[in-house]
Amino acid sequence: MLKMFIIGPAFPLRGGPAQFNENLCAELVKAGHDAQIISYSLQYPNFLFPGSSQFEKSGQAPAGIKIHTLINTVNPLNWIKVARFIRKEKPDFILFRYWLPFFGPCLGTIGKLVRSKTKVLALTDNIIPHEKRTGDKAFTNYFVRNCDGFIAMSKTVLNDISKFSSTTNKAYSPHPMYETYGAAVSKQEARKKLGLVEQDKIVLFFGLIRHYKGLDVLMEAMADARIKNNNIKLLIAGEFYEDKQPYLDIIEKNGLKNHIILHDKFIANEDVRFYFCASDLVAQTYRNATNSGVTMVGYYYSKPMLVTNVGGLAEIVPDNKCGYVVPLEVERISDKILDYFENNREAEFTAHVVSEKKKYEWQEFINTLLNLYNKC
Repeated sequence: MLKMFIIGPAFPLRGGPAQFNENLCAELVKAGHDAQIISYSLQYPNFLFPGSSQFEKSGQAPAGIKIHTLINTVNPLNWIKVARFIRKEKPDFILFRYWLPFFGPCLGTIGKLVRSKTKVLALTDNIIPHEKRTGDKAFTNYFVRNCDGFIAMSKTVLNDISKFSSTTNKAYSPHPMYETYGAAVSKQEARKKLGLVEQDKIVLFFGLIRHYKGLDVLMEAMADARIKNNNIKLLIAGEFYEDKQPYLDIIEKNGLKNHIILHDKFIANEDVRFYFCASDLVAQTYRNATNSGVTMVGYYYSKPMLVTNVGGLAEIVPDNKCGYVVPLEVERISDKILDYFENNREAEFTAHVVSEKKKYEWQEFINTLLNLYNKC
């Protein structure tokens, strides 16, 4: 049995990273290890957070795992206190969750202070951020040099690590499926729950809305006359993390009011399954990406997907089997959406998804993580 701390967001903080960390901790405990989470008392200062809230407004703390809410990301004295707590607990290793250079000074310092007593690993969602800011490179450099090994969930990120470190202590393992949003329900039940028309053909865009996710391109693709004439609708489910008006302008300009269903809010955990189960096709028309939890929720609910040929998305959605891999071009996106519905691809693609998703079970990720620990 090994003892480890996962260091990253967890309940009551909301969002994909928190859900992932709780899943990972639960799976490690199930495998017989002493796994716990050290989360944030302050993750982002409010002026750096574009959403409505950083916290879950519904649900309960996950059962069977221990969460320590300790880290203040902007208080260096707190970082020293957290490092003392870790040294006292004597874990075999800690696993930092790293996706933004903002965390570099905090996590890098904690790593530096505990490294003589425990191995320091990092699960790197991103090494190079989607949206660049002053200080990114310096912060990430500081973080990386205070880690012993790295695990990445896309080959793009694995390669990016080499821009900051020559270490061979790195490993790739695909993003496992989220399993915390509840069992699938029928399409009919899901649409009734969300107030959607049972007969509509629905493409789902799910998640927080930022420029790099290319929702504007997908909306322009929905303006194609062929799509409008086939009664295909786009369901947008997520909170805007930037100005909403440009998206409303696209709707107005292209006469899309009756073709786009806008649920612009943070989707509570207990409602996630209804959005995926209500959809026919999940679309991720990202401008850039490394990996995506949305793809793994799609796999869990056996949904075919349309993704753009960027970063890690194309690595995990086999083209013309589990969906489509397309360039970020409006007409090509329109063509594939139309092909999906006109040629009744749902049953064929869904069968491939059901087969393919076996690769993304948690045990594979845990094996890779523990092998990395043994190598460091």
